[in-house]
Amino acid sequence: MSQTIELPRTAGPDGALGGAWRVIVRNDDHNTFDHVATTLARFIPGVDVNKGFAIADRIHASGLAVVWSGHKELAEHYWSQLRDAGLTMAPLEQG
Repeated sequence: MSQTIELPRTAGPDGALGGAWRVIVRNDDHNTFDHVATTLARFIPGVDVNKGFAIADRIHASGLAVVWSGHKELAEHYWSQLRDAGLTMAPLEQG
């Protein structure tokens, strides 16, 4: 009879490419509320223009906001799209 030996995990489910990578937009002096709101609505799933304005207000009030969280590959994709559209981005964070 063979025996299965389960090795301990060296990283949890949040390690490597998975986990909660955070896309963070920073406040700046050159983007308008309209531009931030419409850009978020254009690129971030589940964000419409009204929600984009709420996020833009949070960015303005607190200096930054997490606009999306999820797997690293998608986080990199959304981060690049927002940066290329002119938003001021914080480095990706793993949370």
